[in-house]
Amino acid sequence: MWKLWKKGFDKWEKATAKYFDTVLENRAVLYPSGKLLEVAMKGKSKLDEAARKWWGSWGLPTKYDQERTLHTLNQLESRIIDLEEELYEMKQAQRDDD
Repeated sequence: MWKLWKKGFDKWEKATAKYFDTVLENRAVLYPSGKLLEVAMKGKSKLDEAARKWWGSWGLPTKYDQERTLHTLNQLESRIIDLEEELYEMKQAQRDDD
């Protein structure tokens, strides 16, 4: 039963992939799809900007603010880890000298 289903699925997938390859290479499909995507991305950008301004008007941190703060915290954490490692190595060297 499984082998029969798998064989049918493989044939369907191959035919579908061939069809979509042909369709998606067609300029009549690509150009309007690209324009639609462009319009959607511009709309999303404007919506994101409006949301950022709205949250900012309430004095709340925006997504960008949160990401920037998180990045700074990650940098500080990395630096602290580096300093801890340096301190450990210095203590080890001091013990070896004693």
